[in-house]
Amino acid sequence: VVISCGNSGYGVTKLDNGQEVPTWIDLSISDPANTEEAIDVGSVHKTAPHMYGVSYFSSKGPTGDGRTKPDLVAPGEKVISCSIHLDKGFEYEEKSGTSMAAPHVSGAAAAFLSAHPEFRGNPRQVKEILMKTATDLNRDRTFQGAGLIDTMRAISAV
Repeated sequence: VVISCGNSGYGVTKLDNGQEVPTWIDLSISDPANTEEAIDVGSVHKTAPHMYGVSYFSSKGPTGDGRTKPDLVAPGEKVISCSIHLDKGFEYEEKSGTSMAAPHVSGAAAAFLSAHPEFRGNPRQVKEILMKTATDLNRDRTFQGAGLIDTMRAISAV
């Protein structure tokens, strides 16, 4: 199961002098994304993840019981996808969020299972391979997890 980690990784805090400043919020990954068996996905910049890193809004780990989450990150900023509006019908829309990142990982898992059907029914192994083959963005593990999903590396690793 692939789950968005949420968009609660950013907020403001008030200093002693009353000034409000932006801050990242750890421990912001909650149910159901903190499920150990699930592949929890955070968001990164869609064209320059090495430069910009993890999206400011992407929820941050660890979980309340100390496990590292998210598991992976994928493009989730300014993603163009299909949308439906009751008054306009179907169209395309640009959105940002971990809900835009999770489909990238779902697609990577589907592509991996298509190339390696012997892993069907073994979700823990699939998760492990996707995480081991991710690209490290050199960010804190509680921000990026194992790193940026790399579908081709996962497929060719087996």
